Amino acid sequence: MYRSHSCGELTASDINKEVTLSGWVQKTRDKGFMIWVDLRDRYGMTQLIFDEQRTPKAVVEKAKTLGREFVIQVIGTVIERESKNPNMPTGDIEVLVSELKILNEALVPPFTIEDETDGGEDIRMKYRYLDIRRNPVKNSLIFRHEVTMKVRNYLSGEGFIEVETPYLIKSTPEGARDFVVPSRMNEGQFYALPQSPQTFKQLLMVGGMDKYFQIVKCFRDEDLRADRQPEFTQIDCEMAFVEQEDILNIFEGLTRHLIKNIKGQDIQNFPRMTYDDAMRTYGNDKPDIRFGMKFGELNQVSQHKEFKVFNDAELVVGIAVPGGASYTRKEIDKLIDWVKRPQVGALGMVYVKCNEDGSFKSSVDKFYDQEDLSKWAETTGAKAGDLICVLSGSANKTRGQLSALRMELAERLGLRNPEEFAPLWVVDFPLLEWDEDTERYHAMHHPFTSPKPEDIPLLDSKPGEVRANAYDLVLNGNEIGGGSIRIHDKETQSLMFHHLGFTPEEARAQFGFLLDAFQYGAPPHGGIAFGLDRLVAILGGQETIRDFIAFPKNNSGRDVMIDAPASIDTEQLKELSLKLDL
Repeated sequence: MYRSHSCGELTASDINKEVTLSGWVQKTRDKGFMIWVDLRDRYGMTQLIFDEQRTPKAVVEKAKTLGREFVIQVIGTVIERESKNPNMPTGDIEVLVSELKILNEALVPPFTIEDETDGGEDIRMKYRYLDIRRNPVKNSLIFRHEVTMKVRNYLSGEGFIEVETPYLIKSTPEGARDFVVPSRMNEGQFYALPQSPQTFKQLLMVGGMDKYFQIVKCFRDEDLRADRQPEFTQIDCEMAFVEQEDILNIFEGLTRHLIKNIKGQDIQNFPRMTYDDAMRTYGNDKPDIRFGMKFGELNQVSQHKEFKVFNDAELVVGIAVPGGASYTRKEIDKLIDWVKRPQVGALGMVYVKCNEDGSFKSSVDKFYDQEDLSKWAETTGAKAGDLICVLSGSANKTRGQLSALRMELAERLGLRNPEEFAPLWVVDFPLLEWDEDTERYHAMHHPFTSPKPEDIPLLDSKPGEVRANAYDLVLNGNEIGGGSIRIHDKETQSLMFHHLGFTPEEARAQFGFLLDAFQYGAPPHGGIAFGLDRLVAILGGQETIRDFIAFPKNNSGRDVMIDAPASIDTEQLKELSLKLDL
């Protein structure tokens, strides 16, 4: 028996018990006649004591050879600790060791295995198995497990059935780039790893499963960032005989359940906002509504003077920064430099200070009088003591720039409290979006999203104005879930493929199996998919997802621990009928 107890469970009630513990050496303190060792496992830490007067001499000598991260087993007696540690669950006791066995020695680790480590991210990713021993990472993985179990229990309680779908599927031209897998037995042909189980879950509805879910790994070969990985996990769901309202109600319930049971907060309000309103009011389709700074469009109150920058702009728009009138000129200049960075791309920024006495001071006083600036304050909702920040230019680009500034200011002002949760449904997305590079429309979500029935006549004349029967769930400025009511008949699906530029032959080659299935009694259906990695990170109070993934990739999509991706040998290439010209 390697252990009778874990390193986190012994208390004063166990005093005088003989116990067996196993774990890793956190640190040792050698006082000559007495040695203390902190022994750690997943469950906690226990202090061991080797005393020359009470511990066999050979055991004490062996204890002197212990190094950090040695794996050991001890047998000893639980005794009362003289210097108690109220910050440790085991702080009232220690174990007087009578037997010591070194199960495995360890090299000195490349960074300290402590909550606050001296290891940078690159070195910790290379030795991820050591990083996982640290409490922050270990606890993040345990937290992910707890969230996942609560999701499974909730959905199972609502009548959903978990069904596994294939990982080796067919590549499709829509969406992000696929990861492809060559087939040895089918020379010159390839599988693709799924970006989502979309068509399979729809086929499960045709098959009568009614309510499906799956916590599933998905793959996208795309550029990475802090909240994106080439392989990620979805909570994938689909329901039959439902309308949009049914789905929103079920998954409001799931989100409410998670926040209540994990964070102890009872969230009742799930406001809804159209895509158009989100873009006009916040400049993006996943707004953080924990704070204000709503956009105020200033065209009508700013384009009547001789200020050419505003007169030539498609959009003049501003936000009121609470308390910003106290900013110095130097601080405002830094804000202007921030919006001019390539990542944001603004050419400059106009500002107005709303003084406490009701007067205004702006960077364009030469062109605008107090009455004009008062109208700007009214439009942006600025109060005395606030700062109005104004950007201008083409509408879409300017909204994006001001949205970035709004989020940056909220971060600086401490308005993005990770312990506050503000969910929001964004609905009525455009069905199609125009791509300048390919000069054709693409599905904003995917080709299987149903258009709003009343907008179907616009597909031929005004395709850009057709709204999708689609919805996203946003939490604290992050999209955590998205879905739609699906097309469930062959005629509408064929029409959708046509407007996406597929010839009938191409549609048949790519999606003939789905079109065929729709002819055998497909029920009305719809669904949603949550990004589990992102959801867990937000519930855990973090913006990035890496610490909630056991073995994440870096920003280049590499696993630096196992050094993947990697080359394969010539024989494997030959078996797969592949030839690399290097």
